[in-house]
Amino acid sequence: MTRSDDELLDQTFAALASSTRRAILARLAEGEATVNELAEPFNMSLPAISKHIKVLERAGLIKRGQKAQYRPCTIDAAPLQAVATWTEQYRHIWEARFDQMDTYLQQLKQKEQNSE
Repeated sequence: MTRSDDELLDQTFAALASSTRRAILARLAEGEATVNELAEPFNMSLPAISKHIKVLERAGLIKRGQKAQYRPCTIDAAPLQAVATWTEQYRHIWEARFDQMDTYLQQLKQKEQNSE
């Protein structure tokens, strides 16, 4: 059974909702790492880190390899591309708001210069 695009986005956003999981992904963006290496910067148990990794795995954001006696984790950016594609449809909204804010700031600056 294949998951729909909506289900994939839901799982990806749910996985990204945790700052711990985002930090794990940031670390994996630098290269593969073992669970122990991923756990080092966090003040939590290895089973807790493993749960975070499983959430990322279910969302398709990381993959586990098999190298000799250990299973390194690597990032899989495909779900992040789906998020980028989804958010792109809203780019015109935030760009318009930034343009409005820039216009407002320019007006404030002009008023300040005129009052001097």
